[in-house]
Amino acid sequence: MAIIVNLDVMMAKRKMSVTELANKVDITMANLSILKNNKAKAVRFTTLDAICRALDCQPGDILEYVEEQNEG
Repeated sequence: MAIIVNLDVMMAKRKMSVTELANKVDITMANLSILKNNKAKAVRFTTLDAICRALDCQPGDILEYVEEQNEG
């Protein structure tokens, strides 16, 4: 996948646990873990907005585009 989610980095910088962020964003810990571990296929703008508010950051602090390498 070309989009990398650096949520764990921002959470560490803000010293915020998954439980605390899940409560602030009003998202289940399971869904937050899916997002944090780069397993999500999509993220709603409302969720991204709530995460950015809770972590006091910009979407670009969480999402990163990495060009895929073609093997073969």
